[in-house]
Amino acid sequence: MSGIERVCEFLDAAQTYYLATVEGDQPRVRPFGTILLYNGRLYIETGKVKNVSKQLAANPKAEICAFNGGKWLRVAGELIDDADRAVKVAMLEKMPSLKAMYDPDDGNMQMLYFKNATATFSSFTEAPETFEF
Repeated sequence: MSGIERVCEFLDAAQTYYLATVEGDQPRVRPFGTILLYNGRLYIETGKVKNVSKQLAANPKAEICAFNGGKWLRVAGELIDDADRAVKVAMLEKMPSLKAMYDPDDGNMQMLYFKNATATFSSFTEAPETFEF
């Protein structure tokens, strides 16, 4: 299993991760649950009307963190907008509960993928493992 596949599997199992962005000089962190591995890219989803979308447009550098089973994962990189309808459809197929809030053609659903990412798996009992994608 590749590093990016392990990252996606961990995030799926954790169900919730925390996304950190910056607004001016103020860090902003919030829980997320959307994750998708599609065409070799790791995607998250949000709405363009949300502050997080505006923050990432101003500064695409972001980090996510999740904890599960005594281990935690941090993924740092740039989140890049992808308007491809197919990736939106794939996210809605993976997470049908999103269909109550988003549609691939609503002009609001936003897919973002990690670019220049570094993922680090850590725990208190094992040496960290790092992957880049």
